[in-house]
Amino acid sequence: MPVRAFQNKTPIVDASAYIDETAVVIGDVVLGADSSVWPMCSVRGDVNYIRIGARTNIQDGCVIHVTRSRPDAPKGMPTIIGNDVTVGHRCTLHGCTIEDGCLIGMGSTVLDGAVLREGVLLAAGSLVTEGKELEGGYLWAGRPAKKVRPLTREEKVAFARFAEHYAKLKEHYK
Repeated sequence: MPVRAFQNKTPIVDASAYIDETAVVIGDVVLGADSSVWPMCSVRGDVNYIRIGARTNIQDGCVIHVTRSRPDAPKGMPTIIGNDVTVGHRCTLHGCTIEDGCLIGMGSTVLDGAVLREGVLLAAGSLVTEGKELEGGYLWAGRPAKKVRPLTREEKVAFARFAEHYAKLKEHYK
């Protein structure tokens, strides 16, 4: 697996997780059960830590990084991604928190200190600016992201199906 230590911190990858051979996972990273990191992703826990929950999928071309210690954030900012999260192709997540059951649309960017509460749908190509908190149960879209509307029951059910699909799909790749 493309897993690398950094300054005596080696990623901890659950045995049921999948990391594509063209992806790289570096440093202080924990990858939960049945999660997956797809081709050409960079998950770099070098100057802070990254935690990725169970059944979460990080799709092709994503960049996940962290923020180092700085005057306005003495402990820096880790990146924390919950359970059953789908992160679409080519997203950038940097020093942020994504709670359980979120769907991050393709090409979106979430910046330092931002928090996506449980059950956020972030539309493709959206930008979540530094320190912004998105309320769960809503579609957010735009650059910068703005609340658009409440999620439908069907959309909420679909989130779990996406996570389940990727948890099964990774088994074909393993």
